[in-house]
Amino acid sequence: MPDRKNELAERRFARLVDQLKAMMSAGLKPEYRGFYGQLILTHDAVTELGELADLRRAARAAGRQLGWHVRTHVADNETLFIIDDRDPPQAIRQLADRHAAEAVSAVITRARNEARMRRTSQPTAFPGQPDDVDQDH
Repeated sequence: MPDRKNELAERRFARLVDQLKAMMSAGLKPEYRGFYGQLILTHDAVTELGELADLRRAARAAGRQLGWHVRTHVADNETLFIIDDRDPPQAIRQLADRHAAEAVSAVITRARNEARMRRTSQPTAFPGQPDDVDQDH
């Protein structure tokens, strides 16, 4: 009977590794050639998938299959972070840096445009009329 339990546990673990591997692969950007991988599992996802220790062990196994150097971190709210900690080649790093700079620039531009729209959509007084008209005098 103990062999059957071990076999069952091994199959369950292999399924978990395959599931995590698929989830880890799904988030990869092809242009980064497998680098900069990450997976974030919320507390609910962790609870649904299994025990935290098993998930971390399975993530490391899945990472080895993907060629990742996996680092895991559990936040206070039991969110599990699975990160590829490899140092990418310089060309990939420069591409990722450029994408990050473009994303930051887009956020700044959007914020400036929204601020400009708020300023120009404020009601203003007509030219030649005071902002505060005293009707008593």
